[in-house]
Amino acid sequence: MSAAGVDHSRIVSNPAVCGGRPTVRGLRMRVKDVLDLLAAGASHAEILEDYPYLEAEDIRACLSYAARQVDHPVLRVA
Repeated sequence: MSAAGVDHSRIVSNPAVCGGRPTVRGLRMRVKDVLDLLAAGASHAEILEDYPYLEAEDIRACLSYAARQVDHPVLRVA
């Protein structure tokens, strides 16, 4: 669990599952799938209702994972 209270161990990459793309707890639900649902306007409650094997913490872990992926140093070449 991170300092922000998000359990990052929920997001795993396994070459045998979804081509190695990051998934939620090794299920065939990719982080991208959850992010796409949120971007399309689905609420957390709607996602949890439609995908009962997901937990609220899974959605938070997906958001945190995405935030960490885009937070990297940008190197400028002069």
